[in-house]
Amino acid sequence: MSEPADLLALVDRLDGAAVMVVGDIMLDRFLYGAVDRVSPEAPIPVLRLEREVTMLGGAGNVLRNLSAVGAKTVFFAVVGEDAAGQEVRQLVERESSDPALIHLLADGARATTIKERYIATGQQLLRADRETSFEVAQATRDTLVSKAEKALEGVGALILSDYGKGVLPGDVVARLIAKANELGCPVIVDPKAVDYSYYRGAALVTPNRRELAQASGQSVESDAEVVAACKRLTATAGLGGVLATRSEEGMSLVQASGEITHLPARAREVFDVSGAGDTVVALLGAALAAGIPLEDAAGLANIAAGIVVGKTGTAVAEAVEIRQAIHASRLSQAEAKFVDHELLLNQVARWRQAGFKVGFTNGCFDLLHPGHISLLRQSRAACDRLVVGLNSDASVARLKGPTRPVQPETARAVVLASLEDVDRVVVFGEDTPLELIEALRPDVLIKGADYAADEVVGAKEVQAYGGRLVLAQLEPGHSTTATLNRLADKG
Repeated sequence: MSEPADLLALVDRLDGAAVMVVGDIMLDRFLYGAVDRVSPEAPIPVLRLEREVTMLGGAGNVLRNLSAVGAKTVFFAVVGEDAAGQEVRQLVERESSDPALIHLLADGARATTIKERYIATGQQLLRADRETSFEVAQATRDTLVSKAEKALEGVGALILSDYGKGVLPGDVVARLIAKANELGCPVIVDPKAVDYSYYRGAALVTPNRRELAQASGQSVESDAEVVAACKRLTATAGLGGVLATRSEEGMSLVQASGEITHLPARAREVFDVSGAGDTVVALLGAALAAGIPLEDAAGLANIAAGIVVGKTGTAVAEAVEIRQAIHASRLSQAEAKFVDHELLLNQVARWRQAGFKVGFTNGCFDLLHPGHISLLRQSRAACDRLVVGLNSDASVARLKGPTRPVQPETARAVVLASLEDVDRVVVFGEDTPLELIEALRPDVLIKGADYAADEVVGAKEVQAYGGRLVLAQLEPGHSTTATLNRLADKG
């Protein structure tokens, strides 16, 4: 999967991605209030209602999430000929800039699904459902499939949002998947059926842990068990892959080709998981429609899911929020690379056990410039894992004078750690990194070619135990001192 910097660039590609959504739509109502007494009629809390929020749920929430990242959505669903159905129409129209892309079929024999959640102090007290779950009439499904098959020719991905309310019976699913595969359009399914052969031919299904256990008939507690269950489903149901959502443990992507990717959970705090699965399939669909590889699509979906579970109600992840989350992840990763001596030595020991060649370079890195970037790139090319020794503020002042450093050591360390070529940054307070080198015992020592081999601190010690010295070529015309002098002249 791509690094955070690359994922950041992919977010812009979601804007305008053409996606089709077919599935069960519903109204999600959230009734918020306070509980300050128990009913005299029964031992139950009395909820004093304070406000009510209504939004699209099910396939409608998939539409909302696609709209939030700028995707162009062709939408198919069925509603009843009732007040709730009219409310759904109004909400759907707000999510689309083109009414021609919206296909809400009315069925007078059905009631529009409504889910009402009663909430106090952030906790759900009760959920009440009003719904019709029998299959839509044959005439309605024929109309839906006929229109959807024609519209499939203009989209890059198809999402089937199956909530078991009757809009996606087996014949509809089979016909839509067959047509999509004929057109080379990937199909992502948010599944409700227990028998996943129902979705044969889909590129990806996205069960949660409970659904995965039910569909596979296997335990799914450990990583290995989740992978085994996913492999069983891909093989027996004829699927391209399974993306299992695992709550606080993140997600696991298992492809029929054998590739396995575990994605850690992104949420800092979980307030409400309502609709998180809708967010996942929406981001997957938009990303695949934009031509983004599946592993990166899953990475974006994982980030978006982490955003929505940190909100209350059926929420969406806006494109700007996804970008912010990726920026935060990059900063977090940079902070994790900035370590003390003891943690560094433990990490280096683990790298060596894994067979990695460890490299070391050092410097003040006061104002990062192209010369530094070139040195670090050459250093990383000479080894498997690169450690950068950074002079402390006191050390820099002794070497460069009382006006240096310009940037404090924490800022310099964070900037270095944010670079892909750097695996760890450690600060040393001595005038030279000799003690650090002797403790670290790097396999490769890298320094700029402005030094002779016998002038490089630690070279003799590294070469004595069989290590290697590399003198990196310098980018001419770049130095922090020269930059500061130019700034002083301009001032």
